[in-house]
Amino acid sequence: MSINLGKGANYTKTRLPVHLVFQEYFLNIEDAYYYEQKIKKWSHAKKQAAIDDNWELLPRLSECKNDSHFKNKKR
Repeated sequence: MSINLGKGANYTKTRLPVHLVFQEYFLNIEDAYYYEQKIKKWSHAKKQAAIDDNWELLPRLSECKNDSHFKNKKR
């Protein structure tokens, strides 16, 4: 992987070695950038589900678990 040879982003260069655990293919850079920004906001559990190719877990992991959320209010 070229990133482990010191090529690539400065942030990553200082955290070598890195291991690729997930990748997606996109036809254009705008879609790739949008997806990257979306994944950066995900919880660790959602990222791990994607790495494990366990996509059916994502809806459950996306549910709000705050006490103030309307689904969690006691009636």
